Amino acid sequence: MPYAYITANKWKKELYTGLSKQEVEESRIKYGENILTPPAKRSRWSLFLEKFEDPIIRILLVAWFLSLIVAGVHCWGPEQQGFSAFLEPIGIFFAILLASTVSFFFEVRANKAFDVLNTVNDDTLVKVIRNSHIQQIPKKEVVVGDIIVLDAGEEVPADGHLIEAVSLQVNESTLTGEPIIDKTTRKEEFDPEATYPSNVVMRGTSIVDGHGVMQVDLVGDATGYGKVYEGSQIDNDIETPLQQQLNGLAGVISKAGYTIAGITFVALLAKLLLTSSGIPLLDLVGQILNIFMIAVTLIVVSVPEGLPMSVTLSLALSMNRMLKTNNLARKMHACETMGATTMICTDKTGTLTQNQMQVYETAFYNLPGQQLDKSELSTLIKENISVNSTAFLDFSEEKIKTIGNPTEAALLLWLNNEGINYLPIREETPIIDQLTFSTERKYMATIVQSPVSGKSMLYVKGAPEIVLAHCNQVAINGTLQPVENVQPEIEKQLLAYQNQVMRTLGFAYQELEGKDPEHIFVNGKLNDFSLTFLGIVAISDPVRPDVPEAVQQCRQAGIDVKIVTGDTPGTAKEIGRQIGIWDKEDTADNIITGPGFEALTDEEALDRVLSLKIMCRARPTDKQRLVQLLQQKGAVVAVTGDGTNDAPALKAAQVGLSMGDGTAVAKEASDITILDNSFSSITRAVMWGCSLYQEYPALPAVPANY
Repeated sequence: MPYAYITANKWKKELYTGLSKQEVEESRIKYGENILTPPAKRSRWSLFLEKFEDPIIRILLVAWFLSLIVAGVHCWGPEQQGFSAFLEPIGIFFAILLASTVSFFFEVRANKAFDVLNTVNDDTLVKVIRNSHIQQIPKKEVVVGDIIVLDAGEEVPADGHLIEAVSLQVNESTLTGEPIIDKTTRKEEFDPEATYPSNVVMRGTSIVDGHGVMQVDLVGDATGYGKVYEGSQIDNDIETPLQQQLNGLAGVISKAGYTIAGITFVALLAKLLLTSSGIPLLDLVGQILNIFMIAVTLIVVSVPEGLPMSVTLSLALSMNRMLKTNNLARKMHACETMGATTMICTDKTGTLTQNQMQVYETAFYNLPGQQLDKSELSTLIKENISVNSTAFLDFSEEKIKTIGNPTEAALLLWLNNEGINYLPIREETPIIDQLTFSTERKYMATIVQSPVSGKSMLYVKGAPEIVLAHCNQVAINGTLQPVENVQPEIEKQLLAYQNQVMRTLGFAYQELEGKDPEHIFVNGKLNDFSLTFLGIVAISDPVRPDVPEAVQQCRQAGIDVKIVTGDTPGTAKEIGRQIGIWDKEDTADNIITGPGFEALTDEEALDRVLSLKIMCRARPTDKQRLVQLLQQKGAVVAVTGDGTNDAPALKAAQVGLSMGDGTAVAKEASDITILDNSFSSITRAVMWGCSLYQEYPALPAVPANY
């Protein structure tokens, strides 16, 4: 049957036909499949040959070739040394082979682990309307023109525009770093500052609340996700510090070896010619050839054949140690680069913060110590949070996962931390009627039959200023007071939370004794109400506990840390303050928005990049440009990120660090994957990188078992 979806418990008769089978095939032929073109996999043979591009290895190859000539002369020449003449070239050959093979083996092993970690599933089922019927198809079979049904918890399979949107909120953190974005089809509600239009949804983002219907405009490589993915595959020819040093050493060895050999050859030849009177021509030629062999031998012995092996073994050891500290390095040179890093550009969401909204503080005014018990007020709070909600908690794994609106899920997590399971309360409390949250109302309201009090109750939660405007009294200081008496105090408290860039929710209730519940909700709004305001809850995406100390350790080791995020300036500065990089004396010169950075010329930007501490509202190209300008200033840059938007910068940096639960695009563009998503693991990576050069006392001590 044709698809019609529900809005606020009322059927909305919007019928969609969708594409026919023939139209699907035509669209697939014209616009392609919804599959990202994977990077070309290099053969193991080509990966092995790549090891011979090392400048020291190349010098060794030349030395090996020359030593073969010398050995051949000594073996079959007048000296008749036999097979022993080939011991030197055999030794050089095995030195080359061992150094190349060890490096090749460790990188192949790391790439195997990475491939398992970075598996992408294009067979995830999505709901699509075709031939007037709703059906499920694999994500890879979606085509341009398809009509997709989107519900909470699902990932958007392609780029497209919304046909319908009901209380729709999208997590765009993989593309912009922002976890909750309101989406709508009403032009008057469009956000002019949004990174992507308010009626557009992008592949790789996910639905956190509400539901909607989209029509696909772009698939596969043509999507925004696909373009960033393609950009992340561009080869980065930035040399690591060790490569630069080895290149310099190779140049010194070459020049010194050839110079000494040349001087020796000329000197010995001159001496021979001055004393060659009476020497037969054949003997003279033999002596000249012998002098040449001496010069060639000098070139051969000037090459330290043990150097590549010692470097390779040092890198391999560091690579192995880093893996034990949850750093999966894909390239050996990434290990030493971490030790030479002078700048870390880090994203915010999921790297500095936990990427999970949690209750920071509760302020229920009549709740002693903010501890729930069996009192009437506690019952009101528990029922309001449990029943007046559309979120869920997933207890199937050790770490509790949240499903649905992140702020509502944070409330359920808070209840769980208080030892209260929301689910039995929700299941045992009959719902009479409900208004789900919408961006228009900015509140959610539910009428229930409370099993505890036996009364019909109206529970409301939402934007505190909106909820408070619907209230007649406030439960505060053990009494009920008129709103106007305490409103200034409440507004002051809200301002304090907002200055800390926290989301706030207000809670209210009303007993409906003697009132007809059917008259409470009229035309999707509250009617005939007399609410009592209970208090406020402040919610935030908290900083990971280990981050402030880890950031300070980096700074003490001489590594500057910059935040690059798609969030607002206020949020970015608050996170910067919490982790210790934003100080009171910092000014507007230390922070910039992505559009503001784009407006600067390269000369102007170069003057500011070192003093910048925060870039907010950043887009992928802004972060990439920042990295490249820092490199022009001589910085060795490491970039951390977990989103698709981070991929170009991860690729451009000397070393890119992705998070273990980040997107496939981010991990593909990185050199090292932080398996436990912990910023402190980055300090361990720096420590093992530094161990290749020298000890840095400011970094954490090496654990005894390593």
